[in-house]
Amino acid sequence: MSEDDDWFEQALSEEDPDTDSEENDERAEAEATGSSENPWGEPEPDEQDEGPWGEDETDDGSPWDEDETDEGGPWNESADADTSTGGEAFDSDSSFGDGEGGADTESPFDDADGPFGGSDDSFDGDGGDDPFGGGDSEGLFDDEGFGGLGGGDAEFEEEDFDSEIPRIDLGIEGLDNMIQGGIPERHLMVTFGSAGTGKTTFGLQFLHHGLLNGENAVFITLEQTREAIIATANEFGWDFATFEEEGQLAVVDLDPVEMANSLDNIQAELPQLIQDFGADRLVLDSVSLLEMMYDNQAKRRTEVFDFTRSLKKAGVTTFLTSEASETNPYASRHGIIEYLTDAVFVLQYVRGETQETRLAVEIQKIRNANHSREKKPYEMTEGGLSVYQQANIF
Repeated sequence: MSEDDDWFEQALSEEDPDTDSEENDERAEAEATGSSENPWGEPEPDEQDEGPWGEDETDDGSPWDEDETDEGGPWNESADADTSTGGEAFDSDSSFGDGEGGADTESPFDDADGPFGGSDDSFDGDGGDDPFGGGDSEGLFDDEGFGGLGGGDAEFEEEDFDSEIPRIDLGIEGLDNMIQGGIPERHLMVTFGSAGTGKTTFGLQFLHHGLLNGENAVFITLEQTREAIIATANEFGWDFATFEEEGQLAVVDLDPVEMANSLDNIQAELPQLIQDFGADRLVLDSVSLLEMMYDNQAKRRTEVFDFTRSLKKAGVTTFLTSEASETNPYASRHGIIEYLTDAVFVLQYVRGETQETRLAVEIQKIRNANHSREKKPYEMTEGGLSVYQQANIF
């Protein structure tokens, strides 16, 4: 074994046996006085000149403190620049307070003309502790169309309502009262629900109301024959056959496969046909069958979008029906049509453990219209759908 290889044994043999005890005594004495160095050759953590973040911690011990009382603190970059007195960023005189220090700093919520500012703030008012206001100011949720957030009356007051947008009624008792002023003309609407919720009846009733007011209407069915649609309408006392003879109504049954194959031609010709007929209202029952003709999701969305755009171009108020998703009652079967339309109505079953199964309707959205968002019960009566806007579903 060479001398280089035996350095460890030599070091052990030459080591003073009393060294360990002396070093232990020195370490104990150093720990008691706090003046010795760490036996590992580094200063103790509480005596390090720099903290773990590289800054001097000996002032106040905060690892984030970069002399925050001056201008260099990471959380205080603009506090002194934005206030006239130069106090701390979160001082009571800062931009978050009402003192002199924040007089030169304008909060985006203090603008009297802004949506949140001024003494007429919807969330301020004279309502005491009420976070939504009260007194004489009109709160954001004070409209009766929301039922006072407590399931109250969902009917809107029409006396003071004024709109430059022409509007129409759906013809559904109770449901029209949940929409302030009515549906804007030329809107594209959809209602979806599971089987038996009354989607087709909804569409027929929508057309019948227009026909009674002298409007022209078109009903396109992809599921049933023309004769079946006429018979269904007759069950509710709606004489669609007479309206057809008088030229007010057109009932068209199309095969969904043929429609999908010739959709380009239909999109090109449909707007002109609707204008020639003078149609004011149109119903397509149902758009789900049209969507099912395309396996590719991107292709499906493109074709449905182009079709709905052609209906909008025709300038007719359109009502579409769709199947609901099997997993989500608030979405259509393919989750497309609700994003391409202006108004969405959801029809669904509400089942309770101790109560009987009931039907409920909910307005999911209507562009350019105020509406109630409450879920209201409805029934299929001899005269069609009837919504009980005064009642609660639970």
